[in-house]
Amino acid sequence: MQAKGSRGAPSLRAVPFLFLVAALLGLLPLLHSHGLQSNPMMASEPPHHYPAIISGSEPGVITAAPLDVSQEIRPLPNHSSPGHAKYRKAFPVLGIDYTHVRIPFEISLWILLACLMKLGFHVIPSVSSIVPESCLLIVVGLLVGGLIKGVGESPPILKSDIFFLFLLPPIILDAGYFLPLRQFTENLGTILIFAVVGTLWNAFFLGGLMYAVCQISGTGLNDIGLLANLLFGSIISAVDPVAVLAVFEEIHINELLHILVFGESLLNDAVTVVLYHLFEEFANFEQVTVTDIILGFLSFFVVSLGGVFVGVIYGVIAAFTSRFTSHIRVIEPLFVFLYSYMAYLSAELFHLSGIMALIASGVVMRPYVEANISHKSHTTIKYFLKMWSSVSETLIFIFLGVSTVAGRHYWNWTFIISTLIFCLIARVLGVLGLTWFINKFRIVKLTPKDQFIIAYGGLRGAIAFSLGYLLDYEHFGMRDMFLTAIITVIFFTVFVQGMTIRPLVDLLAVKKKQETKRSINEEIHTQFLDHLLTGIEDICGHYGHHHWKDKLNRFNKKYVKKCLIAGERSKEPQLIAFYHKMEMKQAIELVESGGLGKIPSAISTVSMQNINPKTLPVKRILPALSKDKEEEIRKILRNNLQKTRQRLRSYNRHTLVADPYEEAWNQMLLRRQKARQLEQKINNYLTVPAHKLDSPTMSRARIGSDPLAYEPKSDSGNLPIITVDPASPQSPESVDLVNEELKGMSCLPPSPEEDEEGLVMRVKDPSSPGTDDVFTPGASDSPSNQRIMRCLSDPGPQPEPEEGEPFIPKGK
Repeated sequence: MQAKGSRGAPSLRAVPFLFLVAALLGLLPLLHSHGLQSNPMMASEPPHHYPAIISGSEPGVITAAPLDVSQEIRPLPNHSSPGHAKYRKAFPVLGIDYTHVRIPFEISLWILLACLMKLGFHVIPSVSSIVPESCLLIVVGLLVGGLIKGVGESPPILKSDIFFLFLLPPIILDAGYFLPLRQFTENLGTILIFAVVGTLWNAFFLGGLMYAVCQISGTGLNDIGLLANLLFGSIISAVDPVAVLAVFEEIHINELLHILVFGESLLNDAVTVVLYHLFEEFANFEQVTVTDIILGFLSFFVVSLGGVFVGVIYGVIAAFTSRFTSHIRVIEPLFVFLYSYMAYLSAELFHLSGIMALIASGVVMRPYVEANISHKSHTTIKYFLKMWSSVSETLIFIFLGVSTVAGRHYWNWTFIISTLIFCLIARVLGVLGLTWFINKFRIVKLTPKDQFIIAYGGLRGAIAFSLGYLLDYEHFGMRDMFLTAIITVIFFTVFVQGMTIRPLVDLLAVKKKQETKRSINEEIHTQFLDHLLTGIEDICGHYGHHHWKDKLNRFNKKYVKKCLIAGERSKEPQLIAFYHKMEMKQAIELVESGGLGKIPSAISTVSMQNINPKTLPVKRILPALSKDKEEEIRKILRNNLQKTRQRLRSYNRHTLVADPYEEAWNQMLLRRQKARQLEQKINNYLTVPAHKLDSPTMSRARIGSDPLAYEPKSDSGNLPIITVDPASPQSPESVDLVNEELKGMSCLPPSPEEDEEGLVMRVKDPSSPGTDDVFTPGASDSPSNQRIMRCLSDPGPQPEPEEGEPFIPKGK
């Protein structure tokens, strides 16, 4: 068996290479074309195409159609006019018409190549564990582009329209729809500072330094002006979300660093779009005025807030539409995709931020859409978005490699090396300066290790390449040099930083992401802390993000949910909704793993209502929280929370140690019972009658009302021993006198201590209401009391002890 396994391993490893060869052979039709074009109508010129045919008279012989069609016409007998011959074409049994299917065929081949490459990288884990997937895809693109160019054809180039309109939206929608909203909102201030201030710093710092380099004589760059350098700085300064996702998801960095870097790459799109259009327009002006600068500054707010507004509008419309899809579950996922894509296109229509629109629409629609659609539709949305974004990401990196081979380049050592060095310096200085300012306001500070990962994770990608490709040769004659510098920076950040960030994370021992499932206990305590912090902010008069978050949640529960969520789910408590979600997820995981016997027998019917919807009564008024809901909440709490009613040991806030008297607990109880019996015998034997004892509650109440009246007296050596019972302090008759006559009745001589001290009156200290009487040592444990107990042979009549009779031990 081991021999078979060893021989089978190389064959499995060779499967991806066979896929690669098959994909490259399938790309051979591309070698006779002009590559992938952005306009299908301009992709090819097929005016002189003639299909090959198989002649019907000669089966099995393939003859190509000649240029002269008239040669194919054969005479046929004409019975009506025997003097004239009539010709006809032979019936085409098999024809080849590549131009008819060229565009979809080539697109399918590129997608198939991307999927095969992704499959091959994961089949060979030894390669993917060392080299990031994005680097391998770029290498594949370089090989494919070199192969196409090696046979004398021009490789396809990644057009900007194809990238921005078809490849980028799936990646951004997947990131926005499944965005961890809690971490994003808690760190929104830090993300905005990095995205806005950091991008502006990188653009102007890099553009200014590159303009200074261009002014150096002998570099051949004196023709490049300030605006052109600032435009180049705005293109290359933005962190790319596609590259960040590709690298950070492989190293499994912790949630804080991931959301900071990825959130920065998402939100800096508005700054990049504004700076790009601003400097592009300023380059065509003869003179830039102050008014132009003010309008450019205002355009930033219009582009960013306008994109968010468009996304919110489409998100609300999508959520409202999903309310009425209970009878047509099949088209539910389509509404999510269409409304999101329409939001992106509408934002691009008005030159707003399409990325901001996609993120806003995904964040707004998700909670309401998931409450309305079925679980099958939710699964379809999840896997289709993941598949679509993965294929788009793969195609982007492959076409980066192909476009590198196909594009025109102009290499200038001074410009390209200066760009690379200044990009790294600007990123490091920007992160250090902004973090120093941010840590003054953050509770959880960003450590030096976090700052290093944030600075080192600023990767560039296809967005910078596509923006550089959009430059016009007429106004920017240095476009080829700009593209060469951009590709150099992209390759350096993806290959060098992307390949070394994983060992650096391990070397610095940076905290990684922990895959943990949320529980009901965690959800309850999270909500409790949110309400607690909101109350603290209200008491302090500081309206922080917890206060506004609570206001937004109240408004959402009171108004928005009733309009956007159908049925009783709009009134369902958040705890029950979360429990149903976990219940369904756990049941599906158990079914997929084969553990059918572990599924709970009573699955909630409310969590299954979206799969098998039932028609509700038209007029059904539900209370705010019915008894069934309360009982269900109690059941959830009983099954998921810890057992808080357990009898615990005594707790000390300084330390938790074992009680040394725990082992002698039963012995102490027995000794106290014997002491109580001894006291009763002494009271019954003496002639002084004892009043009826009260309950412990009444005794402690009297002592607590006037403690000075029962204050212990100082000892005296000339007085007889008088023991005052504080349980009955009404009259002086309720005292026990033990004098010399009592000692004379004893058969044992008195102790030497009593002979020396004489008769002393001691008042018993009353025990406090909160103390435990069991561990308080009493006078009944002394040797004299033990002698009295042995010598009292006739104690007299003994009354029955009353239930709840108090016992207050005597103090020494």
